[in-house]
Amino acid sequence: MQTFFQYNWIVREQWYEWCESISEEELLGARTGGVGSILKTLFHIVDVEWSWIQVLQGKPDFQEDFEHYKSLQQVRELDAKFRPDVEPFVLSWQEGLEHNIFEDHLADGRIVTDTWGEVMRHVIAHEIHHVGQLSVWAREIGKEPVSANLIGKGLR
Repeated sequence: MQTFFQYNWIVREQWYEWCESISEEELLGARTGGVGSILKTLFHIVDVEWSWIQVLQGKPDFQEDFEHYKSLQQVRELDAKFRPDVEPFVLSWQEGLEHNIFEDHLADGRIVTDTWGEVMRHVIAHEIHHVGQLSVWAREIGKEPVSANLIGKGLR
């Protein structure tokens, strides 16, 4: 579990670096699919990761508004602000947490139950899914995307 979170964090940082060479217009430009733009997708990845980890820990969750994070620097700062809540939980993950039950109380009154392991794997897959979208958009603007290869990232 930790390896894939660490992989996502490395790739996310590489995308931030990639974004440094892209104009603000391209970062905020409307894209087909995803949540609408390159920068908003990075913001969404950070926000969703933090939100799920918060609720698993029984901590309050709130939704950040992208309107307050419309620059690469602001998204990076949000990531740095949220990481101290996320990383210790991820790095202390143990097999015994896998089958803990999470109850998701939906707006329509239904309660959906999942295991913590399912939620953690969802968070991992969610980011990988959106990174795939970033890769397509990179190619659409004529740029080489960040490598999605786990091999060579120094993870064991």
